[in-house]
Amino acid sequence: MRVIIIGAGKVGYKLAEKLSQENHEVLIIEQNEDRRKILQENLDVLVSGGNGASPRVLADAGVTHSDLLVAVTDQDEVNMLACMVAKRAGVGRTVARVRSPEYVQKDQALFREWMGIDLLINPEMVTALEILQILKTPAALDVEEFAGGLVRLLEVRLRADSPFANVPLKELTLPATILVIGILRGEKMIVPKGHDVLRPDDHVFFIGEHDAIIAFEDSFTNKRTKVERVMIVGAGRVGRNLAVLLEQNGISVKIVDNNPERCDTTVCLLNKGIVLQGDGTDIDLLMQEGISEADAVICLTNDDKLNLLVALLAKRLGAKKTFVRVGRNEYASIMQQVGVDVVLSPQILTASVILRFIRQGDLVSLMLFEGAKAEAMELIVQEGAKIIGKPLHKANFPAQSLIGMVVRDGQPMIANGNTVLEAGDRAVIFTLPGKSDEITRLFQVQGNGL
Repeated sequence: MRVIIIGAGKVGYKLAEKLSQENHEVLIIEQNEDRRKILQENLDVLVSGGNGASPRVLADAGVTHSDLLVAVTDQDEVNMLACMVAKRAGVGRTVARVRSPEYVQKDQALFREWMGIDLLINPEMVTALEILQILKTPAALDVEEFAGGLVRLLEVRLRADSPFANVPLKELTLPATILVIGILRGEKMIVPKGHDVLRPDDHVFFIGEHDAIIAFEDSFTNKRTKVERVMIVGAGRVGRNLAVLLEQNGISVKIVDNNPERCDTTVCLLNKGIVLQGDGTDIDLLMQEGISEADAVICLTNDDKLNLLVALLAKRLGAKKTFVRVGRNEYASIMQQVGVDVVLSPQILTASVILRFIRQGDLVSLMLFEGAKAEAMELIVQEGAKIIGKPLHKANFPAQSLIGMVVRDGQPMIANGNTVLEAGDRAVIFTLPGKSDEITRLFQVQGNGL
């Protein structure tokens, strides 16, 4: 597949990296010379300069014989115009990152049709929805669902006093429909085998039947409590979107920001939520506003260091759980090591959504975890696929990849080496980066591409 990506920021870079790993032909259009040099030095992609919304630049880039255009610059209008030009030039699918509420709030389907945009993505709303999903699961660092909600994946941090700590996986007593599918230990992601041992502070990924996982979550909380009070630091787009979502879900919200204009904008969006103009690092303010009683403190400013500082202060002052928005993915693991509970990258979340759209077809779903250190894929087995009719241990499945769950006729089941896949099965796979193209081919009829 030939792909044009406009914009080489964090989202554009991550998309280019993932697609080039899967042997797609990728061309990136980027005006900034320093960013172009970074791409040329680090990725096996074509790089071009210029304005990605220019018909001439797009024509020179070969837009008429491209399969997909993804516009992810920081300018909504450039992204939308590039998609419109590409669509009229015959590009089959287009994706635009659009942030402004005036473009995305109302009549979105009609707007996308007019502009020739197949996927309109708002990174701030994607991030807010992800935070809401995690808040609904108190024990979780992350939670995702597959196969229409029949399968659930849960990421937790293992406590030192957990009965699962220091036990080989082959000796663990887990419910029959739950499996350990991944382990993050420090910077290293592990696709586990039976001899692997879970250690305190590991991030452990469990996959299983939906209701079984929900019941299992209680193993990781001293007391299962509903989230009722949340404090947000940072009233930018993510903070405002999240505050509205929390109110809609009956959760009490306080939001702190030192910018009076952002505070005024936020006040107009909320019915009961409290908006405070002030410094999120002001300990007196935080204590006065009841930070010790907060079920979660969510730090969403554009300053990674400030977010980390506020999260650590919140923990020290008694907040039960802390979330941090991170702009530089390399900070994520450090933040978790010093005590932040959940670290989220809007760029990684956005790239995950776009990749899922790009890989539509037999690939039903795709999630990236821990700064894209691992992927979870949901695939449908095609009639005549290579993987049909043989036990998985004989299927030449890629190393560092594991089929965790199979859904057949609406019934989820744990996969093992003796499982034999059938046409129409849905398989949920946990894998390290760079394996998805090889895995996908096993699920397709020979000769079919992505």
